[in-house]
Amino acid sequence: MSNYFSIGKLVSAHGLQGELLLRHSLGKRSALKGVTAIFLEERKNSFIPYFLEQVTVKDAEQVYIRLEGIHTKEAAQKLMPGQVYLQEEDFKQQAASSAPLALLGFSVEDAHHGPLGVIEEVIEMPMQVLVKVQISGKEALLPVNEQSLVKVDKKNQVVHLDLPEGLVELYTGI
Repeated sequence: MSNYFSIGKLVSAHGLQGELLLRHSLGKRSALKGVTAIFLEERKNSFIPYFLEQVTVKDAEQVYIRLEGIHTKEAAQKLMPGQVYLQEEDFKQQAASSAPLALLGFSVEDAHHGPLGVIEEVIEMPMQVLVKVQISGKEALLPVNEQSLVKVDKKNQVVHLDLPEGLVELYTGI
């Protein structure tokens, strides 16, 4: 099974022909060139492919998409608000290397606790980015901001953090 990475969400139906507005976090203008299908999660870990017929760039964070088999506004509205995923190969080609979303799949190492886990999700907030990591089987949200980020080792795919004292203990109970 391939890995799926969330790139954004369907935010509205556009026009009467079933076009959808996709707001993405790829970090650059993208016409999704080379991508044949996007995936929507209908049930937990059940990804359904929808084949792209047409993509029109609206701005740096949004594109209009037309999907095969979706040709009415009503059909388009049934897909909303859907999280949109790409397969790993497509994601790596589409995401800007400077985009926070490009950190998906990287390992996280803390200056005091060492390796913590792998980034499963990137949540962009005003003023900072949160990354979701499994620590000792528990979901942890770790801040990646000016205070906590030491460096990003793209070659080895490791994010080095210096997390606030007590934060890791909150999740591990140690």
